Amino acid sequence: MRDLPSPQMAARLLARVREQRPRVHCLMNTVVQKFTADGITVVGGIPSMTSSREEIADFVAKADALTVNLGTLDAERRTVILRAVEVANAGRKPWILDPVHCDYSPSRLAFARDLIALKPTIVRGNRSEMELIGATAESLRIQTGPVDYLAQGSVTVRIANGHRWMAEVTGTGCLSGGVIAAFMAVEEAPLSAAACALTVTGVAAECAANNAAGPGTFGVALLDALSALGEKELVALARIEHDQD
Repeated sequence: MRDLPSPQMAARLLARVREQRPRVHCLMNTVVQKFTADGITVVGGIPSMTSSREEIADFVAKADALTVNLGTLDAERRTVILRAVEVANAGRKPWILDPVHCDYSPSRLAFARDLIALKPTIVRGNRSEMELIGATAESLRIQTGPVDYLAQGSVTVRIANGHRWMAEVTGTGCLSGGVIAAFMAVEEAPLSAAACALTVTGVAAECAANNAAGPGTFGVALLDALSALGEKELVALARIEHDQD
């Protein structure tokens, strides 16, 4: 059995991302593309963001992981997402689905369920979204909030890091999805990768809040904190709990 997530593991995987510099392709909410790309870059990954129908297969084929975010969805983007997932699955590349606002639209919820049938490595969403999504079959299930809950098989993990300003800056959740994808590219166990990525993001948020005057400066400080984060901060501040049946 693999080791369960810990602050030391989070530090090791963060160092691995910085050393290996994985490529992460993002089919991202257009509102937060730059913030997400910046977040992936400062932890050590290399983001790509195109949603061109003509280019998507080539970009995903050269990526190490894929993140699919449904935040801004239209017919063209649905076609591109399905092609990207097809290429990722054919290449056995890890991918994460973020069914943003599937609780607002029956059409979006149905599309999210169609994608889950294609077996994403991870499905993550907030409480309202995940309650509608229901079971995620073989995919790691993550419900985000003040405490992040991760469940796979008989193991559950809770991450209690973060700061209230994360909810006041658009795109922090999308950014964390990109960071999870970067960690999936260097760690084959989805639970370990996701728990450590969320710990890194949450601890960085706490460090950033100490250097910010409010939500506006917090967004910039979060990128600075992600860039500077090390094992010392993770060991001192990480709050990871797990249960196993």
